[in-house]
Amino acid sequence: MAANNRRMSGKKGAQVGSGGQRRRGLEGKGPTPPAEMRKGHAKQRAAQAKARRAQGRTPQRRGGGRSTSELVVGRNPVVEALREGVPASTLYVQQFIDNDERVREALQLAAERGGINLMEAPRPELDRMTNGLNHQGLVLQVPPYEYAHPEDLVAAAHDEGEDPLIVALDGVTDPRNLGAVVRSVSAFGGHGVVVPERRAAGMTAGAWKTSAGTAARTPVARATNLTRALEAYKKAGIVVVGLAADGEAGIGELDALEGPVVIVVGSEGKGLSRLVGETCDFRVRIPMPGGAESLNAGVAAGIVLYEAARRRG
Repeated sequence: MAANNRRMSGKKGAQVGSGGQRRRGLEGKGPTPPAEMRKGHAKQRAAQAKARRAQGRTPQRRGGGRSTSELVVGRNPVVEALREGVPASTLYVQQFIDNDERVREALQLAAERGGINLMEAPRPELDRMTNGLNHQGLVLQVPPYEYAHPEDLVAAAHDEGEDPLIVALDGVTDPRNLGAVVRSVSAFGGHGVVVPERRAAGMTAGAWKTSAGTAARTPVARATNLTRALEAYKKAGIVVVGLAADGEAGIGELDALEGPVVIVVGSEGKGLSRLVGETCDFRVRIPMPGGAESLNAGVAAGIVLYEAARRRG
């Protein structure tokens, strides 16, 4: 009867032996592998980028997201944007518009450029699109900008067999300053610009115009968190140099500009934010014998980029 009860019971009996599971669970996993072999580590990504370059393959890009589309409104702004090569997807022209010289030039530039849709629209529709702004019968739609990822700039430098030369902007909100920095980076052989995702200038039509066309070949990356992006650069072996009026040394004394470097430029009024300043390996100043208190971001970046290019050349 006892045997019968055991057969009817739903309980499992004790298993004989553990199959070595407990012993294996207590065993160590061996020495920590080097950084180059750890999945997701910055040094492993750098090593993979070098391997891809050696094999002549193009590395995959993750991208840093897209901005929203933008409207350029008014006859003079539209003509200037088309002259400066600002990317555009559609030119809206008001029905029965007075065909003056600026309208004719806008139509001619759009036709010569190619790839720009020409759309005729009634005035109420243009009023609605522009929220009642004085569009003067011309509206140009600028497509969303495709931002790079901060790591893409490093990979691009490695692809070219060069040490990364990157500019990061901290708290710069004027698109014209961003455009000027992009122009300087292009002029002095840099590999791109990094901007924060929030509370910072983006690649608007104004930034495109100030860049004088160089934005087409100089990538702008967008970082969700600038401090974390700079820390990732440091882990990849790149020196982070912040510009500050009270910097410990002048730019002429900084040998780090000869190697892989990220130059961080703050806003003209506030300078570097506290966290970004603490993340920098060095804080340097630009000597100004004339006594000016500060320089705007475009000018400051151009001076340091020139010094870096001179040393590398």
